[in-house]
Amino acid sequence: MIRSAAVLLSGLVLLGWAFPNDRLAAQEGRRGGEGRLSRLGIVGDGMVDESDSLQKAIDSGLGSLAFPKGVFRLSKTVVIDLDKVGFTSITGDGTARFVMAGPGPAFRFVGTHKGSAAPKDFTPDVWDRQRAPQVVGIEIVGEHPEAVGIEADGVMQLTLSRVVVRKALHAVHLVNRNRNVLIDACHFYENSGVGVFYDNVNLHQSNIVGCHISYNQGGGIVCRGGDVRNIHIGTCDIESNHGKDGPPTANVLIDSTGGRSGIAEVAITGCTIQHNSESPDSANIRIIGKSGAAEREGYITITGNVLSDVMTNVHLKDTRGVTLSANTFWLGYDRDLLLENCVGVVATGNSFDRNPRTIKGKPGTAKGGVILQECADCILQSAHINGAHGQAAGLVVENCARINISDCVITDCDGAGIVLKETSTSRIDGCIIRDGRSKDGDTTAISVSGGLGNRVSDNLTEGRMLIDPRSAKVN
Repeated sequence: MIRSAAVLLSGLVLLGWAFPNDRLAAQEGRRGGEGRLSRLGIVGDGMVDESDSLQKAIDSGLGSLAFPKGVFRLSKTVVIDLDKVGFTSITGDGTARFVMAGPGPAFRFVGTHKGSAAPKDFTPDVWDRQRAPQVVGIEIVGEHPEAVGIEADGVMQLTLSRVVVRKALHAVHLVNRNRNVLIDACHFYENSGVGVFYDNVNLHQSNIVGCHISYNQGGGIVCRGGDVRNIHIGTCDIESNHGKDGPPTANVLIDSTGGRSGIAEVAITGCTIQHNSESPDSANIRIIGKSGAAEREGYITITGNVLSDVMTNVHLKDTRGVTLSANTFWLGYDRDLLLENCVGVVATGNSFDRNPRTIKGKPGTAKGGVILQECADCILQSAHINGAHGQAAGLVVENCARINISDCVITDCDGAGIVLKETSTSRIDGCIIRDGRSKDGDTTAISVSGGLGNRVSDNLTEGRMLIDPRSAKVN
């Protein structure tokens, strides 16, 4: 037994010599990286301007720049010209801070990719020298009103992970043309502009996952103009990205206005998106169509999100092909859901609730409710709408056509449960509508006026049915 133990112990010792401890190896790697940086004149004391030294390190083609604990001060942009310097990563373990004391991005990645993401569109230099630049595990703090965190132009597979950007103008700025962007586990916090800014860019395939994007005054994730496809936003916490004195924006703003080909193929899934109601015309999600080209924007899915405490929780304007499902809405101070001039919107299984826990004080002034104006070919199914106050109804449909409303539960709303006004060829079917606040039953369940060819059938209601027979048939 003693002999066996001795053999085992000697074997473990030999294994220790053959396979050094991973942590020790990582420490050696960090010390080696620190030594290489110091030999290049990079100090990290927060006092010395590191811009030129860091630019020389990049231009040397070193490739992997691993930063230890320290404060690295920059007065001008460090440009990573990928075609010249080759594959490049800027990494840390969360202890390195870069202070951008000048205007422009702290790091600008520049590539030469000019095509799509299809293999046929790539030149060899992209794969041989440029692909997948990375920024991992560092903090960037702006010290200039025009400082930006990271900018990308012409880049394939930009990858950002565990990056913090604070006090800058924009955290991430995507310009001109890029492809296949990955952003995960990042914190973009308290910037004066936008968290992630798609700035009139041509960009297909981008993923933003598991990030905290909060207190950016120009919007959280903002996509304006350009030719953008395949934005995937998932499991993020996106909060209070509105300036109280600035123009209206949104926690997530998708605005195709004037863009070359519009913005389409967007998924917003599993996020908490909320705050703040003090900002004018604030929204959690705002999507606007009207690109300059032929109508192509659309194909948007908004699923499984928690949405609250803004003027309008979700605002869709001039859009088509949007699906909203299994979202939770509350504290929409002007309304919860507003659709204007939309086509082919499907909203199913959503909860629009007035929870008793949230109605004291200022939250008690939240109106809530769902409003459709000048829309066509839309479906509203299996919704729960509770406690819309100060509205004409819990669900208001005005100047619309071919709207299918079914299997909803609408309770305790001011005005009426459902109002159809100047709307044609639409249907209200299988809904339960009541106002339990009324002791004498003096309430209106459904009101239909104006328009032609509507049908109201199979509803369980308490209160009046104000149906103009010229507008709708009641079964």
